[in-house]
Amino acid sequence: MSVQEQIDTMIERSRAALKVLATYDQEKIDALCKACCMSYREHAIEMSKEVIEETRLGNYDHKIMKNMGTPDGLWLEIKGKKSVGIIEDDPKTGLMKVAHPKGLVVVVAPTTNPNMTALVNSVLSIKGRNTVIICSHPRAKKTTVNTVKIMSDAMEALGAPKYIIQAIEEPSVELTQKMMSLADIIIATGGMAMVKAAYSSGKPAYGVGSGNVQSIVDRDFDLKAAIGMIVMGRSFDNGQVCACNQSAIVPEEKLPEVIQLLKENGAAYFDDPADIDKIRQTVFKNGVHNSAVVGQFPKTIADLAGVKVDEKASIIAVLGDPNKVGANELLCGEKMCPVLIVIPYKTYDQALEIAKANLLYSGAGHSCCVYSNTQENINKVGLTMPVCRVLVNQPGMGAANAFGNNALCSTSTLGCGTYGNNSLDENLNYRHMINVTQVAKVNPSFVPVPEDQVYK
Repeated sequence: MSVQEQIDTMIERSRAALKVLATYDQEKIDALCKACCMSYREHAIEMSKEVIEETRLGNYDHKIMKNMGTPDGLWLEIKGKKSVGIIEDDPKTGLMKVAHPKGLVVVVAPTTNPNMTALVNSVLSIKGRNTVIICSHPRAKKTTVNTVKIMSDAMEALGAPKYIIQAIEEPSVELTQKMMSLADIIIATGGMAMVKAAYSSGKPAYGVGSGNVQSIVDRDFDLKAAIGMIVMGRSFDNGQVCACNQSAIVPEEKLPEVIQLLKENGAAYFDDPADIDKIRQTVFKNGVHNSAVVGQFPKTIADLAGVKVDEKASIIAVLGDPNKVGANELLCGEKMCPVLIVIPYKTYDQALEIAKANLLYSGAGHSCCVYSNTQENINKVGLTMPVCRVLVNQPGMGAANAFGNNALCSTSTLGCGTYGNNSLDENLNYRHMINVTQVAKVNPSFVPVPEDQVYK
């Protein structure tokens, strides 16, 4: 089958399923979404094993945590919320809102997070009565196809049509680009090149930006708790999640205690300039992020760099220079591996300046973490950081809210706003996957404002 024949077949099947979904009421749609989440969770261990075997990226135990927690948080996020037909009707204003599907959703899935991306973006799309075609990453095609099969089988058991979700079995750049050009809307969660391709497709697209989550530790916060969360956030799934903590910006007088706590949390700490340079040159080979370190364990990275770490090290931590941040230090950028830069600060304002410089260099728009008990200092982060999410006293992975423990929408697509050249400045949710018709009656309580009162 030629590329064009494959595309035509998938599009035809998707459009046929779309017509059936258009007849479904809220109860039927929610049943499909629930079935997808439950079936995914039931196969969490299986998927965690196969994605590691296929991609050779990430941490098996963390994959299980993610694959079990995400469907729960996702279902709780959409459960009981209206997405079909009349979703709002306000008699006080005379405004009624009616939801319609956006149509065929093309999802670009990354090799670093193929299973969760397939689940979340499919369920959010189905919640709006849309159909989905997932453009698999070549390195994760088998596990992506299997994820789609698991969810499809669960929906078909409820009498749903085939091909609500499909995945490209033999992906290529050409096929993905052509598929995007035929979509009604695109969700692009791959690398920046693919996100740009989505924006250039001529179709509406939700894209994401790179992550470089800065972690500011205030003087008044429990240092042991902060370092524990930062190490957890840096080590999770071997650091390849875009919302993982990337730095520890800490009070300079507490640096000795920080170092000790890092070691107690399993970190291999380096402050010798020669060792740090070896690590820098390994993570950023010739100034470009080295694909060989993505999603790898600290020991693997250390061996490549020619430095020694324990086999069970949780992360590699390196000392940074507060006077050499942002574009002046490669290690201040996004690192898709468990390598953390530790940067001491004198004043809280300097900590903010360091974090901002790092974000403007890499990862603008994504997220920032602050560990503080002082509301004024927390507010400063929200007021000054060029990000769309600030996580307070929690690991960076809270940005996706997979476990539902904050008020952000559970998702796998984290918009970065215009900071990150995105059209989306929040967590993608099902409301982004519906068209809303606003039916406006004359407001029954409308009283004209006298002309002489308009500008008073």
